Amino acid sequence: MDDVTGGGHPRRPGARGPCTLRPATTLTSFVGRHRTVDRLVDELRTNRLVSVTGPGGVGKTRTAVAVADAADHPEGVVLVELASVTDATQVAPAVATALRVPDQSNRDAVDRIVDHLAGAAALLVIDNCEHLLEAGARLVLRLLEDLPELTILTTSREPLGIRGERVHLLAPLAVPEEVEGLGSPGIEHVPAVQLLLDRARAVLPDFAVTPENRQAVVALCRRLDGLPLAIELAAVRLRSMSVSQVVDRLDRRFHLLGSSDPAADPRQRSLRALIDWSHDLCGPDERLLWARISVFPATVDLETLEGVCTFGELTEDRLLDALDGLVGKSVVVADRDGERLRYRQFVTLREYGSDLLAGSAEADEVRRRHRDHFTDRARLSVERWCGPHQAADLARLREDHPNLIAALAWSAATPGEVRAGARLASLLRYHWIAGGFLTYGRRWTERLLERLDPGSRERGEALWAVAWVALIQGDAATARSYLDECAGIADQLQDPVMQGHVAHWRGLMNLFEGDLDAAEGYFHRGIGLHRSVDDEGSALATSFMLAMTQAYAGRPREALQTCAGVVERASAAGELWNRAYAHWVAAICHLHLDDLPRARASIAETIRIEQDFRDGVCTALSIEVSSWIVAASGRTSDAAALSGIAGAVWHRIGTSLQAFGPHAASEGRQHASLIDERLGASCAAAVRAEYGQVGVPEAVRLGIEITDGAADGAAPRPEPGPHSPQTSASPTSAPRAAASPASSPLTGREQQIAQLIADGMSNRDIAAELTISVRTVDGHVERILRKLDFGSRTQVASWMAAAARVRS
Repeated sequence: MDDVTGGGHPRRPGARGPCTLRPATTLTSFVGRHRTVDRLVDELRTNRLVSVTGPGGVGKTRTAVAVADAADHPEGVVLVELASVTDATQVAPAVATALRVPDQSNRDAVDRIVDHLAGAAALLVIDNCEHLLEAGARLVLRLLEDLPELTILTTSREPLGIRGERVHLLAPLAVPEEVEGLGSPGIEHVPAVQLLLDRARAVLPDFAVTPENRQAVVALCRRLDGLPLAIELAAVRLRSMSVSQVVDRLDRRFHLLGSSDPAADPRQRSLRALIDWSHDLCGPDERLLWARISVFPATVDLETLEGVCTFGELTEDRLLDALDGLVGKSVVVADRDGERLRYRQFVTLREYGSDLLAGSAEADEVRRRHRDHFTDRARLSVERWCGPHQAADLARLREDHPNLIAALAWSAATPGEVRAGARLASLLRYHWIAGGFLTYGRRWTERLLERLDPGSRERGEALWAVAWVALIQGDAATARSYLDECAGIADQLQDPVMQGHVAHWRGLMNLFEGDLDAAEGYFHRGIGLHRSVDDEGSALATSFMLAMTQAYAGRPREALQTCAGVVERASAAGELWNRAYAHWVAAICHLHLDDLPRARASIAETIRIEQDFRDGVCTALSIEVSSWIVAASGRTSDAAALSGIAGAVWHRIGTSLQAFGPHAASEGRQHASLIDERLGASCAAAVRAEYGQVGVPEAVRLGIEITDGAADGAAPRPEPGPHSPQTSASPTSAPRAAASPASSPLTGREQQIAQLIADGMSNRDIAAELTISVRTVDGHVERILRKLDFGSRTQVASWMAAAARVRS
């Protein structure tokens, strides 16, 4: 192939051989986009115009060059760069120049291009169209109409917007999950990390991901959003800094991430220059919205954007037009989930906008509107808590969590805004507790309390809300001091709402401290006060806590009556959160009465409700009790698995069963000892560890599967004693001799899946048989192989056959 820039002359496609791309495009290796390239090549086979769009620095040019190199266009590939073209009238001449079309007449450049490419099945790559969209669109339309054999690939921050255009939005490189920095050996294969390694080794040949820098590598790739240019600029800094040092200085990224490489495009020698280019392409309303939208640190819905950013000259209609423009220019990303859209910015673009906002006269107004919007949303969730909207409201607040923290942080740091911030913190009480954000709730509420004047209503509300969080965390001493102060404010204000909460949470405090008589008295007072102000949701919560007190006071039948009352009232209101806890207490009561079928049915109902709620506290409590019930049923391996799942959730939400008082903690220890005694301490520990890393959604799913498996499976199998022999097998060894159900480390669901494997079913067939996802089956099969130390499904089948012979 001839060299476009090295003295050779590109040849006319279709006449004298193919044209080529400039060598400079391949000076660095192409990393992390091979599937994207294959997809774009396929798109070019079926579409004559494909536009690669995306934000600056995402790698559009490099990807287009790779696509052109991979595409099958033997009659020619020509790259046209428009970045340096500033006049719309020069677009066609720039294309003609790239094609080396002779300029020996006064004919229009477009006519000369059409003549030159006539009959050629060539690929024309037009790079950087965003600043000359109208002229570029006119040219492309004319060429496609007059040259039926021509295919065009464009790159731009927004589409050309013409008929027949196939738009391919180029996403940033995939980044590792945060947890992958903690020990996963495979992050070197994540595309963003691959690029970092490749470019870092150009300046530091021995650079590698090590246990010491693994977390910093993950943080760097994530905080740079997987943007290739940002990663490449960061890699250059590794010649003089460690990865951790670069991460620590990313707040100054526009200065830090610059390059003096003379071969680099001037626009891409720094992130600032690149984003300045994007900003220059925006109209006045788009620039204004860019600054205002930077107040959101995470995704938001359209309602929120309009509520916060629509004011002054940016009316609602103009905001929608500006938003459309920013999405089109890849400044804002629209994440679509069916009919739901949420909007976000890459961190680098948001920080640029934040600088713009900080330099404007409206920064405080935008941030105040941001805080007040989420205060209204939190207030709505409280007002309609005792109703059918609980799960949806919690899910929306969970999505908004980064925005909630940003609003609280600004309120705490801004004079005159602390009281409003405290109102938001107390209104978020269900988000802190049921949403699983205990640590955040306590930290930010206490930070605001430090700045609040004594005696105010806002302080009183914040005190009982944070006392609730402290109690769930097991810190009764701090909760006591908060409730004592809150009681003084409530009495001073003669506020029955606040007095009801003081009694309510003093009852829980006494329950958790083991004083059941005092707890019961406070709960009865709290229920009366809550109902006197028509706060049915709080009355139901106090009632299920009263039922827990009755259960541990040795009155399970009375507790069941209390639970039935909660379920009846909750069902009438259409609410589920209190209902779930009532079923949880009922399960404990049935267990105390040795009615295992009813205990299992009650706890299964709680876990099913958690499919919608993802309440970490209720999930942990319900799976903990499910473990007790399954252990009492004789299925100790299942019980150990459930115990491990509960432990994982406790760890994730930052508390433990011990926080719920000596009675619950003692019962938990008794059942844990029973599991260890029957299964053997080492085997039980191994099963718990196997399930010790799951998140809350996975815990709910597994909890349902294992609990249902215990109900629907075979009769309880004999369990090994503490000294049962534990044999092992290599991946190539024969099936274990000790293959009886008694020595099986598998849970009931795993036993079921192992049998289906032995029956010759594929993972997909098993998923259909059990009405679960293929991914779920994949996870079970992986755990089965790991537990049995096997390397193939055939070994599992042989092991099950041996187990069947032992049983017979």
